[in-house]
Amino acid sequence: MSLIKMHEFSLKYLRCINCKSELELQVFEKSDEIEEGIILCNNCGAKYPIISKVPILWTNLSSYLSNRIQLGGYLMNNAKNSKLKAMIKDSLAKISKNLEDLTDLEKRWVVTYKNSLKSKFYSRIKNSLEKIPKSKLVLEHGCSIGYVAKFLAKKHETVIGIDQSFFAILEAKKNHPKNMDYFVANSLFLPFGNRKFDLVVGLNVLELIEPLDFLKIVLSQLGGFLAISDPYDFERGKNSVRVRLDSKSLREELRKHGLVFIQKTEKPSFIPWKLNVNDRLSLNYRVDLIVARNSPSGSFGS
Repeated sequence: MSLIKMHEFSLKYLRCINCKSELELQVFEKSDEIEEGIILCNNCGAKYPIISKVPILWTNLSSYLSNRIQLGGYLMNNAKNSKLKAMIKDSLAKISKNLEDLTDLEKRWVVTYKNSLKSKFYSRIKNSLEKIPKSKLVLEHGCSIGYVAKFLAKKHETVIGIDQSFFAILEAKKNHPKNMDYFVANSLFLPFGNRKFDLVVGLNVLELIEPLDFLKIVLSQLGGFLAISDPYDFERGKNSVRVRLDSKSLREELRKHGLVFIQKTEKPSFIPWKLNVNDRLSLNYRVDLIVARNSPSGSFGS
């Protein structure tokens, strides 16, 4: 075990979620990248585990596992270091209410996304992203299995992908380019402090994250270009968001903050996105895409 200042290229971008302080890294096992370890905040004492190369950057591990009990068992079985096992065991013990377990659902969505990569949606998205100038730092919210993020890494200097699903990030970590990394993280509680990104991407996440809250975070991060898409599928019962945006209200919100639409995306689009759930079920969406950039006079943040 060694205690070192963070020096891996991706870790230098991280800040404590709770207090935005710089972090240190305790490494238990390392190969081409960190296999196991704990990311530490010496200011507030926060600890974030790294297991199977996947950092879980959540405000509270018990909160993350409260609706992923099966994942907690998986982490216990796969963690090799005794400190990590103790952290997971302690976090599971603190869960007072077991919510609906998302573990199997998140596993199934990994398979669905892997089986749906030939959809026209991805070729259209890649074509639009290819037109955006090369930049130093890119962030993709809701990166899932990393298909788009890996495409971005071919052009841009450094790419970071975040997603709430451990198993999606585990899949994304397979054979990823050396100029990118992935983290389990919540888009509303990000581990990047006040850092700006030259390009921010958020594809089809507005029905999963409260839209206005998500846009506030994204706009505070934006230092250049934005690519955002959604099918506006808000019919999710008790899991639906409070405030629903459509193609008109989303554009109005972005205009209000000074964004300028490019690539002829000022008008709604209907891009086919076919998700192959299984041999007998497919979901066919029509996705709206917006590509925009900062206006010099635009104001962002609060």
